[in-house]
This record gives sequence, C-alpha cells and structure tokens, in this order.
Amino acid sequence: MKVAIVGASGAVGQEFLRVLADRNFPIDELVLFGSARSAGNKYVFNGKECVVKELQHNDDFKGIDIVFTSAGAGISKEFEKTITKHGAVMIDNSSAFRMDEDVPLVVPEVNGADALNRPRNVIANPNCTTIQMVVALKAIEDLSHIKRVRVATYQAASGAGAAAMAELEEQYAQLVRGEEPTVNKFYYQLAYNVIPQVDVYTDNLYTKEEMKMFNETRKIMHSDVKTSAMCVRVPVMRAHSESIWVETERPISVEEARTAFENAEGVIVMDNLNEKIYPMPLDMAGKDAVYVGRIRKDLADENGLTFWTVSDQIRKGAALNAVQIAEYLIKSNAV
Repeated sequence: MKVAIVGASGAVGQEFLRVLADRNFPIDELVLFGSARSAGNKYVFNGKECVVKELQHNDDFKGIDIVFTSAGAGISKEFEKTITKHGAVMIDNSSAFRMDEDVPLVVPEVNGADALNRPRNVIANPNCTTIQMVVALKAIEDLSHIKRVRVATYQAASGAGAAAMAELEEQYAQLVRGEEPTVNKFYYQLAYNVIPQVDVYTDNLYTKEEMKMFNETRKIMHSDVKTSAMCVRVPVMRAHSESIWVETERPISVEEARTAFENAEGVIVMDNLNEKIYPMPLDMAGKDAVYVGRIRKDLADENGLTFWTVSDQIRKGAALNAVQIAEYLIKSNAV
C-alpha cells in the first residue's frame, strides 16, 4: 500500500501522520507533498524520515493507491486530475467537491458504503461540524426519522488552522503584557471573547459554515432533514462542542436515546449530572470519538430531544474521518 499526503506540513497534514501511526494503517511507502515553501521539510513516520516534495503537475502520483489531500479547496480542484489520473483514490479534506453529485460525501459510521461508488475516484471528507453532528444523529435516526435539527456550535481555534491556534495563544500572552492583541486569523480578538460568525455570510444571512451543516447533513444521511445552525468561534484551543435539538417523527424517551447512543458506532456517552459528568473540549482534545452528554427531552417540542456533543475537530473532524474512509475501502477490497 503506497499512500500520499498533500498538505503534509499543515495542522491536518500533521494529524494525518499521527493518526496513520496510531492506527497501524497498512503503509509500505509514504510520500509527502506540499507547497514550494514547505518542500524539503522532513518528518519522521514509523521510524523513517520522509522529505516533503513540491506538489507539481507531473507523474509523481503514479503507483500511489490512496492520497489524503488537505491543502485547501483551490489546490484540490487544480490537482484533482493530476492526483487521480493513474488510479489513486483521492480522499479530500477541503470543501472543493463536497456537494458534487458524482463525489461521495462520507462519514463511515453513517454512510460508509457511499465510498464504493466514486466515478471520479474522489471521496469528500465533510465539514468538521457536520461530521461530529451526523455521527450522533445516526443513533436517533435509527429510532425515528429526524425531521428538523437546530444546532449551536462552539468552535475551537483549531478549525481555522495551526496559525489560528498560535494566534489565540499569542493574544492571551499579549494581553497579559498589556499589549494590543494581534488579529489576523479571526474577524476580531478571540481571547476572552466569542465571535458569532464562522466563514462569510450568504444571501439568506446564514454563513457558509452554517449552510454546510444544512446541505451536507442531507447528503450524508440521504434525508430530507432540515438543519438550522448558529456557528460560533470560541476561545478554545482544540475540539468543537455542539448543542443539538432534534425533532423526530415520534416521541423518543431519554432512556431510548441514551441506549441508542451507547450502542452507536463512534459515540461515547458521558452523561451523569449528579457527578457533574459531561464532555468538555479540554478533556476531549486528542481523542477519537464523538462524546455525548446532557441528554434531555425538549421542553418546547413533544417530539424533541436535546443533547450536547464534543469531538476533536482535527481528529474525527478531519484526519481521522479520512483515514477511516480509507480503512473502509481496504476492508471492502475497494482500493
């Protein structure tokens, strides 16, 4: 198995290296690609040194089986044909192809089989907030069809990349020194603040991030579910949180929901208010599962449930999900 990572020097690219090693992914040869600026960088994987090659339109992808791409939508679109022309499967972590009809959008716990039908040899990794939500929603959908979802997200700095995480750290340090905080990666100062805008606005006054949750959820779940989201950036380093309300076709008890979550693939329940046990981003950073807590009936809707989820945006929200797609393909003899 010959594997490549495009965007190896970025936050998600580095997480790919960790996840592949942690899961003992079957790799005979690993090839790393990056920009001209990052070409020449060296990383150690499974005891071997790998040198980043400059991504170019040539035959460097000949003989490669799986390519994980995380270098931005523009790069993914530009290099799609270069990457796939010799038969490599491109698992893309950008927004470039997510809503293309001939590109499957996959969360293995929810719709893994969709990865087997890939006319362009491209599989899209969903948005981090959507991945986290649909893993939890699948447990409820299996009990009763979900008609509506309302969700408020609390998104960590990690969602904006490694430079954004560094900026948040620096803002706190600057404020302690009495200096004006640097603001480059966010719309405003994030330290000691929350910003009720993630990505740019669309014509309906929802942001692109919020519309991703609407559109991607329907595609992944093969559903007519309607999702209304409010996405907020919070001064957390890593791991996103979501407060989710669902309306189902029939009432679902808290006990039913808890049992469904406990039996769901990729979900861990942390829900004991007496002991103050519930998932928090500080504790869930670096972990693989989607953690669920605060499971309650919705007091405003007799067919409603509400619950809280936390998951590491860089792992399950990005690199881990992509690697799980690749594992599904290998298990299915589809690569």
